[in-house]
Amino acid sequence: MGGTRLVHALAAALVAGLAVLAPVRAGLAQETASDPAFRVELPDTTLAGVEADVSVTPVEPVPPDAEVALAVGDTRHALSFDGTETRTVSATFAGSDASLRVLVDGEPAAFALGDGAETMTATTAEVIPAWLSILPPIVAIGLALATRRVIPSLLAGVWIGGWFAAKLSLYGLWAGLLSVIDTWVLHALVPPDGGTGHMSIMLFTMLIGGMVGIIYKNGGTPGIVDRLSGWAKTRRRGEIVGSAVGTIVFFDDYASMLVTGNAVRPLTDTVKVSREKLAYIVDTTAAPMATLLLVTTWIGFQVGLIGDATSGLSGFEQSPYGTFLNALPYMFYPVLTVIFMWMITASGRDFGPMAKAEHRAAVEGRLTAQPSSEEKGGGDEFQPREGVPHRAVNAIVPILVLLGATIAGLFATGSGETITDVIGSADSFSALLWGSLLAVIVAGAMSVAQGLLSLGETVEAWLIGVKAVLEVLVILTLAWAMSDLTQTLHTAGFLASLLGEALPAGLMPAILFVLSAAIAFAIGTSWGTMGILLPLAIPLVWAILDQQGMAGPDGLYVLYAGVAAVLAGAVWGDHTSPISDTTVLSSATSHCDVVDHTNTQLPYALVVGGVTLVLGLLPAGYGIPWWLGMLVSLAALVAVVVFVAKPVQEPAAAGATRPGPAQTASR
Repeated sequence: MGGTRLVHALAAALVAGLAVLAPVRAGLAQETASDPAFRVELPDTTLAGVEADVSVTPVEPVPPDAEVALAVGDTRHALSFDGTETRTVSATFAGSDASLRVLVDGEPAAFALGDGAETMTATTAEVIPAWLSILPPIVAIGLALATRRVIPSLLAGVWIGGWFAAKLSLYGLWAGLLSVIDTWVLHALVPPDGGTGHMSIMLFTMLIGGMVGIIYKNGGTPGIVDRLSGWAKTRRRGEIVGSAVGTIVFFDDYASMLVTGNAVRPLTDTVKVSREKLAYIVDTTAAPMATLLLVTTWIGFQVGLIGDATSGLSGFEQSPYGTFLNALPYMFYPVLTVIFMWMITASGRDFGPMAKAEHRAAVEGRLTAQPSSEEKGGGDEFQPREGVPHRAVNAIVPILVLLGATIAGLFATGSGETITDVIGSADSFSALLWGSLLAVIVAGAMSVAQGLLSLGETVEAWLIGVKAVLEVLVILTLAWAMSDLTQTLHTAGFLASLLGEALPAGLMPAILFVLSAAIAFAIGTSWGTMGILLPLAIPLVWAILDQQGMAGPDGLYVLYAGVAAVLAGAVWGDHTSPISDTTVLSSATSHCDVVDHTNTQLPYALVVGGVTLVLGLLPAGYGIPWWLGMLVSLAALVAVVVFVAKPVQEPAAAGATRPGPAQTASR
């Protein structure tokens, strides 16, 4: 009921606010002219008070002695041209009526705006208030938490964002609704730049989902449960197995989530570990591990961003890779959150919503808070038919093929002198596609060759697995659409603009961690946050150090801690956001509701994030050795486990049942 009332209140507020918001974004007001001398390109959406790139291109070569300037409001940006090359300036628009002019020797010159349909000497740029850029993700996250329905919540967020990107008017509201499918969802699947990363993720998710369907139906997954149940007869041991598998599969976050959740879920179901706890383990061993270790698919991306951001720093001589290595000791959150997960799983203790979920699973026997597919009668299709033997090898071999082929693909597509260089530069998407395809083929071939499944039954099993991941594919697509919208609306730019340069250098690592975490939580992507914030943060920290006379060896620790803070904060936000692809995939492979996963994981992430901020980054920014901050932080987390977390009661007869779909059939 509370969620319904919130939806009605939000809808009423949006409708009531149309009349107020409609005039905020001005239409084009221009003085028409003929024969444009320049072409001017503006962003589709410009925020008041946030820098935006404006490109100016001469139609014909500009005379050498001509003085050309782009005037945005009262600010002039001098331009120098060599022929008809394009010049781009970062301009800040003061408000919705900010004027835009091209001046030649102080006099307005005619220019064509955008596609050249209109020629003018002056225009009023279309600008929206910067704070509106954060509303779409806030609405999506708020509705998801309130209604526990992620898909309609994301749709509402994308609709509102599309409205803002179109025009703040009644027509823009209608256009924004239509643009949800024909623009934002379409761009999420087929980006304008031609990138295939999103489609690759969807394809290998479908392939691995299909593989999971096959190894359930051929008795392989029940065989793994039978083998592991000999040792992992308690909930604590089941969680340790999950933590170990996730830690071992560290080289890629997507591979880790897809393998760990699908491989471990039957075992944790058997010993009555809640799906929320499994999702927490899967999520915590994915991005936090991938951002830390030197042989992962993340390293090339992170080092490349650092190299771009440090290349123009006067007096900074460190190499990008060296900068990353020096920043690693300050990566408090990824290190601490993985260690904290091991503390929790090894001790068998929990607190907050997670403790309630674990008690529900252990005592009441309900693995999920929401009715799951098997509880609704939809789990039987995953169970092998009667008489199919439970052979662990039929699941282990395809999983090993998946891992082996993916690793081989990384080496085949990467280059460099060291393993780190090779993995960091590899085409991880192609490697995952190759690995998942071969795993499906091997799983199917083994099933048919042993007479466990016919060819038709193998295809049917694959389709059952694909159907099981259909919801996650829809959620992923909408999450990508939301991420694309937040970039169009410059959400991260607005949040980053809240920083000023008149800040103590010692506070910068802590501030950057909070800002990076907030951006990643709002836009649902760690890589996107890193790509947006690192190029802004590194020069900012260096400029502050220079102003305070610390831009040298004595102040490098602040820069290293700042780099680590951005990377770690991005992982925190991605780790906790309900619209993050890692949150969605962790939930999907664990067969856990996304909102339940978010609600149970968030307190743990907040505890580790708070310890990181107060005991790690704040002291590090003021010169306290990183190792001392790490030791104090670990002591604080031990205290939380000992004095706050409580042991969860073991079920009276663990292992007596074999739940599924991830259920397995009894012999």
